[in-house]
Amino acid sequence: MNRIALAAAAGLALAGLAGGAVYLLGTGSGDDRFAECRTGRIGGDPAQLGGPFTLVSETGKTVTEADVITGPTLIYFGYTFCPDVCPLDNSRNAAAVDLLDAAGRVVTPVFISIDPARDTPELLAEFTGYMHPRMLGLTGSPDQVQAASRAYRTFYRVQDPEDEYYLIDHSTFTYLAFPGLGVVEVFDRDVTPEEMAARVTCFLDSF
Repeated sequence: MNRIALAAAAGLALAGLAGGAVYLLGTGSGDDRFAECRTGRIGGDPAQLGGPFTLVSETGKTVTEADVITGPTLIYFGYTFCPDVCPLDNSRNAAAVDLLDAAGRVVTPVFISIDPARDTPELLAEFTGYMHPRMLGLTGSPDQVQAASRAYRTFYRVQDPEDEYYLIDHSTFTYLAFPGLGVVEVFDRDVTPEEMAARVTCFLDSF
């Protein structure tokens, strides 16, 4: 079994469940078309999340947010060397996408690496290929990755840069984004695939 498969099977442990500096979404105002879809557990303005970015895809092509968010998109920030959290969260996202596929709703899962020093396009392609055939992996220069992270108000911090096998503390939210609108919802890691699929369906029906 390869390293990625082993990581995906690992149990919940450490690796950085830092809450993350994000603005979380609330129930919305009366003119919010998605008000009935929101959980109400998170408060803030979804318009404050997301924004322009320039990154490198797993194919080596430079892309922007307009190239990536061409339809309903689930976006997660993590890294392939993550021993447990990232594989589990992305497996959950992939399972939700499969449930949506079965219902005829096409959503693209995206994985943005916060570890540009180690996550090459080739390694990202291996990771995303293991997770879901339609998952897109993105990396870039440290400045490009940092800019994307800031746009989505995510948090990440390398624990020990001198350690060859360093871990990274990072936020673990998944963002639902639509072209032309940007981020419309945030999912925490406690949401099940079934719950995510149902909530995404609500947003799609209201889009």
